[in-house]
Amino acid sequence: MLTLLIFIIVLSLLVFVHELGHFLVAKKTGMKVEEFGFGFPPKLFGIKRGETIYSINWIPLGGFVRIKGESGDHKEDPDSFSSKKIWQRFSVLIAGVAMNLVLAAVLFSIGFMVGLPSVVDNNLPKSARVNQPELTIMTVLEKSPAFEAGVNEGDRIVSIDGQVFNSAQDARDYILEKGLGEIKLATQAKDEPSKTFVLTSKPLEGTDLVGVGLGFELTGFVSYPFFQAIWQGVTTTVELTYAIVAAFIGIIGSLIAGKGVGVDLSGPVGIAVLTGQVAALGIIHLLQFTALLSINLAVINVLPFPALDGGRLMFLIIEKLRGRNVNVKIETAVHNLGFLLLMVLVVLVTYKDFVNFGDEILGAIKSLI
Repeated sequence: MLTLLIFIIVLSLLVFVHELGHFLVAKKTGMKVEEFGFGFPPKLFGIKRGETIYSINWIPLGGFVRIKGESGDHKEDPDSFSSKKIWQRFSVLIAGVAMNLVLAAVLFSIGFMVGLPSVVDNNLPKSARVNQPELTIMTVLEKSPAFEAGVNEGDRIVSIDGQVFNSAQDARDYILEKGLGEIKLATQAKDEPSKTFVLTSKPLEGTDLVGVGLGFELTGFVSYPFFQAIWQGVTTTVELTYAIVAAFIGIIGSLIAGKGVGVDLSGPVGIAVLTGQVAALGIIHLLQFTALLSINLAVINVLPFPALDGGRLMFLIIEKLRGRNVNVKIETAVHNLGFLLLMVLVVLVTYKDFVNFGDEILGAIKSLI
């Protein structure tokens, strides 16, 4: 129940900020906003202030802004979306994406003020403060000694052969120096007793390396002075946005080449489960996760796919190039088809989520009964 509540709060924040961007810019450019809805219909109640109805709806998994003329009608009315210049309509559509990126930057900035989980390396600014540094297992190579012994990603390395390492490179060098010998690895998960594994290095399948199959980094809670934290929040948002865009381009390229997606995709159910897992780690981890979700929401929405903000932007660009409006019926039909395809994708991904997270979901349901 708590996981579901946290997920709804996180999702509501992301959607509210996104729709707030559309709302504010629409108002600023003289468009009539007929309704600002929180959640999806059916409507629970609404309050009218000025020309806008502010509504609360029964399904708390989204939100919407209904702007006069956004479907191409009311072109003769000066306060309608369709009567405005292209740059004004473009600004309204892109505002939701922009607000999600702003939210991410704000959350990262707050995180860096109090201390955000980060990889600690030699490139950190001198002003950085690092608390609770520890070696964290980032990856465990399949079919490696560590994988076969049951070493888990995310656990911290307590010691190697009884030695405590404060540098990831020193720990790597030590393992390499052991060659094909054994190492005694002590690890610990959050709030659990430590575990000890005896691992024997061997040639790692698919590589030219000899080792135990562990990838680890020195991590810690990194914080900065106020203004430096804001700068780090902004630059982190830019860097992650670039990385996520590149990842989406790679996924689309793989699909076009017929290679499949190549990565695990999660829908609402999967994200809800992940939200609960992250929340269990602490509020600062949840804040970081929410910022990442906000960037992903921004990138997804700007994709040039019908029914998304990016699809509507694409039609504006076509209108600009053609020098005249796109036929309203054609555009509406394309967006409706795009929405249908998105719903099919959501159903497929949700089914996959139930397959992957079935045990967690059943456990949550039993806890409610």
